[in-house]
Amino acid sequence: MTHVTNVETAEVVKGRSLWQDARARFFRNKAAVASMIVLILVSLFALFGGMLTPWSNEEIDWNLMGDVRTLGGPSFETKHYFGLDPLGRDLYARVVQGTQISLMIGIVGALISVIVGTLYGATAGFIGGRLDNIMMRIVDILMAIPYMFVLILLLVVFGRSIFMLFVGIGLISWLDMARIARGQTLSIKNKEFVEAAIATGVSTPKIIIRHIVPNLLGVVIVYATLLVPSMIMFESFISFLGLGVQEPLTSWGALINEGAGQMRYGTLWMLGFPLFFFLISLFAFFFFGDGLRDALDPKDR
Repeated sequence: MTHVTNVETAEVVKGRSLWQDARARFFRNKAAVASMIVLILVSLFALFGGMLTPWSNEEIDWNLMGDVRTLGGPSFETKHYFGLDPLGRDLYARVVQGTQISLMIGIVGALISVIVGTLYGATAGFIGGRLDNIMMRIVDILMAIPYMFVLILLLVVFGRSIFMLFVGIGLISWLDMARIARGQTLSIKNKEFVEAAIATGVSTPKIIIRHIVPNLLGVVIVYATLLVPSMIMFESFISFLGLGVQEPLTSWGALINEGAGQMRYGTLWMLGFPLFFFLISLFAFFFFGDGLRDALDPKDR
């Protein structure tokens, strides 16, 4: 028996996965890439910005305490890079802390929404039937309750704290994610890989976690990036009303509130610096989320 072996030089063509294709599409979006760079810089400012100043966020410069409006402006000589706040504290250190707290609230709120909402919606969509109807009616009832009213009520009744902000945000923020996850689950629950898992006897929780949820990651990631600025805006609005974090802690909303109250005295730096970080971060999150949405949209591939 003769075996003829013909060895030829073959060019191996490597295909790109969907995630590699999405990454290439994302990096072609200049606005999204620029927004990602801005977010990285803002995060580095929050993490390491406090190392660049000798002042703490609570320390008062007693030498300038009585002349904040005239001598409390931004100065490299006194190392008050962003000037002083109305109480004579270093505004740069306050903005660093405000950035830390606002980003933390936005990211933690988004994580709560993504984890709870995705599991809830995937469970309702996959199981279906009466359980699906009951679970989604609960979502409809909760969505009918005014979100800001609940958050303000919690802060008034149980006291202002970061923990209560997390609780208030976590109670309501996952509802939209649950509806999105349910809709996506309904579109993939009858796919071949899910039917194969059911046929081989895989339990329902494992199917949801190992097969349904991973196929929702694209939508989940996009929604999370767009949810972070919403959480930051909610927190800033609450802090602007004076119901947010308590002194000596601060956030972008609290700093903007303080700065807006001092505008008539000509101390524009008290409003300008926190407002600048607030705006560039929000725009960066929105453009970054739009870039991810365009990169992960299967209709555009």
